[in-house]
Amino acid sequence: MSFMSEYRSKLCSADEAVRLVKNGDWVDYGSNNGYPSTLDAALARRRDELHNVKVRGNLLRGPLAVVECDPSMEHFVYDSWHCSGYERKLCDAGRAFFTPMLFRDLDRYYRQYLTVDVAMLSVSPMDENGCFNLSGALGAERGIADTAKKIIVEVNENLPYVCGDPAGTSIPLSRVDAIVEAGKIPLWEMKSPEPSDIDRQIAGHVMPQIPDGAVIQLGIGGMPNALGELLAESDLKDLGMHTELCSDGYLALFKAGKLTNAKKTLHPGKGVLGLAIGSQELFDWIHENDAILGAPLSYVNDPRVIARNDKMISINGCLNVDLYGQVASESAGTRQISGTGGQLDFVTGAAMSKGGRSFLCLPSTFTDKKGQLHSRILPQMGGDIITTPRSQAATIVTEYGAADLTGRSTWERAARLIDIAHPDFREELIRKAEEQRIWLPSNKR
Repeated sequence: MSFMSEYRSKLCSADEAVRLVKNGDWVDYGSNNGYPSTLDAALARRRDELHNVKVRGNLLRGPLAVVECDPSMEHFVYDSWHCSGYERKLCDAGRAFFTPMLFRDLDRYYRQYLTVDVAMLSVSPMDENGCFNLSGALGAERGIADTAKKIIVEVNENLPYVCGDPAGTSIPLSRVDAIVEAGKIPLWEMKSPEPSDIDRQIAGHVMPQIPDGAVIQLGIGGMPNALGELLAESDLKDLGMHTELCSDGYLALFKAGKLTNAKKTLHPGKGVLGLAIGSQELFDWIHENDAILGAPLSYVNDPRVIARNDKMISINGCLNVDLYGQVASESAGTRQISGTGGQLDFVTGAAMSKGGRSFLCLPSTFTDKKGQLHSRILPQMGGDIITTPRSQAATIVTEYGAADLTGRSTWERAARLIDIAHPDFREELIRKAEEQRIWLPSNKR
């Protein structure tokens, strides 16, 4: 049977395809633009005949039809591996739940521990080899597909084709149970905000520590993306890309002639990514671009793989840091903001790299809804979930400077972090450090 005859035999409507889902099933939606919106809507239409269906996904823009149609969660329960803004609001309202993970391990979770009854994934049109490309939502999607009992693909003609080993970037037609043609569904675009004055000041402390030929990883969020655009304005040259998330910061580096990948010791000449979220211009850039290598995050985020890049520079944002060097990047207290994602993966890998460095960046303060100023450098964490432990924290950067914590004692860490705290909070931080017995009496005040 030819590819096209097999394709036609599996082609059906969304309402027909979701009949594969049964009571109690685990259903996976994938990540970002891999979200199958047509299938989600069709599954929601079966609400009254289904019970206890568990749906997993991450970084989904929403709204999710299966969540919005079932406020009591009698029919559908949604779990996220990494919260988008929409998923954060669901968790805030008790309408969804967060599952902790490290991105490098997510594929292994699926292959060794989790059940996938039905995978529903949005893919690009079938290629000449009879495969559906997973586009910029590689993540753990191939692991999901390999372990799923049933697979439904939603074909979105707007999805870019990401080059790479088909064993990690595509699903063969032979593994697919149902095909739904969704036409041209608009992609979720996420553009970087304009860099603020504080972003520029932070970048000013990071950029002098980045050498020519460095391989850059930019984390998820406004500040790392803004730093990417600021790097494009620098005098650096021959930068490389090895990143969990490819965003518009990399496009800016490429357009400025900074991103050549020419000096990379791993995959020279190719930029490596696991996910892609950004503007339509970014999607056009990665589409069928053989200078970009897509791969699952089990590979991209493996610290041993990351470390094979000499001069690996990891730049991530965070929310709070305490005087011990503990870093909170995903929660405010117990309120989930995003997720662990790959920050710890790249902090670890960059530390293992020859000439590598890791930078965790944050503004020194924030202002609450009442207009009160608060320090983001804390005496000690007050219930925030730790993303990067003090044993692995590297260089912390605020607008007031950079504090390298590697191999430093508690009193050295306290002194260095207080030096980059907002001046209005330094005396109080010193007082707290004294109470916590991590302040050397001879340190300057």
